[in-house]
Amino acid sequence: MAEDKKSILVVEDEAQISRFLQLELEHENYTCTICADGREALSTALDNEFDLIILDVMLPSLNGIEVLRRLRQVKQTPVIILTARDQVVDKVTGLDIGANDYMTKPFAIEELLARIRLHTKKKMSRANDLVCGKLSVNPDARVASYDGKNIDLTKKEFDLLLYLMQHRNIVVSREKLLDEVWGFDFYGSTNVVDVYVRYLRSKIDSVYKVEIIETVRGTGYVIR
Repeated sequence: MAEDKKSILVVEDEAQISRFLQLELEHENYTCTICADGREALSTALDNEFDLIILDVMLPSLNGIEVLRRLRQVKQTPVIILTARDQVVDKVTGLDIGANDYMTKPFAIEELLARIRLHTKKKMSRANDLVCGKLSVNPDARVASYDGKNIDLTKKEFDLLLYLMQHRNIVVSREKLLDEVWGFDFYGSTNVVDVYVRYLRSKIDSVYKVEIIETVRGTGYVIR
């Protein structure tokens, strides 16, 4: 069976650029929808599911920054801002309100296509996320995040968090965690598990004011 085509919304009011992008994207086997107006683009993005949005900033009726701001209240579709505005403040503003990437005109189509591949691949990989409330762990990308913000973890911290997430609602003993995360040939004390749980709590619980890893006295730990 042929792989489903990925769909891209191009929001660009310069007809020559939008036509160029459409031809290049369709040549690369994407489906392409074109919008030249900010309000129309927002409505189209909210009413349909796209794999990625290419968004200009200077648009009629509603500028691209406002389109992105309103979109992010509802959806997390990957967005690449593509604009002639190259000031640092413009880039920072776009990224701060939720853009995934930022390119300035004139641009090389090869670079844009590479960035599209990168962000659509990331979107696909999120299908394997393990989720508990606002905590999300992706075993393939080895990325953990809380409320959309990445958590900087060491390899062993991630391995411990991943194992607990894979066994949500199951109380896991320190001995089991030591065997599964550190390995049967590890000769250290089970206290190392407690130490790494404290590390995780300092990076998640303390930062976000939540209780992710619960201690079950005399038994072990659990994520519910």
